Amino acid sequence: MHTTPLTDRFGVEVHDIDLGTLDADNFAQVRDAFETHSALLFRNQTIDDAAHMRLALMFGPIEDRETDTLEVGKEFKVPRVSNVREDGSVTPEMDLHTLNLKANMLWHADSTFLPKPALVNILIGRVVTETGGATELACTRAGWADMPPALKDRIRDRAVWHRLSHSRARISPELAALPMFHKWPDQLWRAVWRNPVNGAEALYIASHAFAVEGMENDEGTKLIDDLIAWVTQPQYTYAHQWRVGDVLIWDQRAVLHRGTAWNYKEPRVLSSICVTATATDGVDAMRVIV
Repeated sequence: MHTTPLTDRFGVEVHDIDLGTLDADNFAQVRDAFETHSALLFRNQTIDDAAHMRLALMFGPIEDRETDTLEVGKEFKVPRVSNVREDGSVTPEMDLHTLNLKANMLWHADSTFLPKPALVNILIGRVVTETGGATELACTRAGWADMPPALKDRIRDRAVWHRLSHSRARISPELAALPMFHKWPDQLWRAVWRNPVNGAEALYIASHAFAVEGMENDEGTKLIDDLIAWVTQPQYTYAHQWRVGDVLIWDQRAVLHRGTAWNYKEPRVLSSICVTATATDGVDAMRVIV
């Protein structure tokens, strides 16, 4: 499998792989690259929703945040990260739907607020903007490796609380009050995720993080902000400007991400599937029972 680096510290572009027809042998190479490099880019892919789902299932169980409201027998619908309504119009910049997209512009890992967090996001460019609308990645594995010992020692053996409405409140109190952001109880995860395949450690944090177990609120909030600021420095980041047919895959255990702004009068559509982390991905070691 031929690859070229995305940055000096993490990520590769994978060449000569057709994700739409991936077989078990080629997936083994993809999964190995995923564990090693944390982020993978595939260009010029022709992959419909069915193929998107087949690829996701190779990584593990597909995350479905609507399971508790779906009718029995209703098929899973691949989520869209989009400002486009069903009638083809776009949502205004201050519409609550657009504000929710803006919350994705905070550095985060998906699903840290769920009882079962995500292993991977598989994001596909469907309709892209002429300018802006990039997806940025930040490697918390590289950032953790370089972190000053004094800062690292403050968080290494601690756990962090996560809540979805916390990140939404940073954008809009009205947005954060919506019932859809209060469906799950607060989650407590260890602050460092050790990759069970290669032993590499990564800081596990997100914009959903609101408190550090055992710390006063102000001290914990300041520490969370300092940690995110450290691991999102330019030397640990990659900015992806989308083309139609791009597929970007990253390790949610070791990479933060965020969107960037664009002209909200322009349509932008990405399709996204998250896969849930399982015991073989190290999730059991991350869970803290209080």
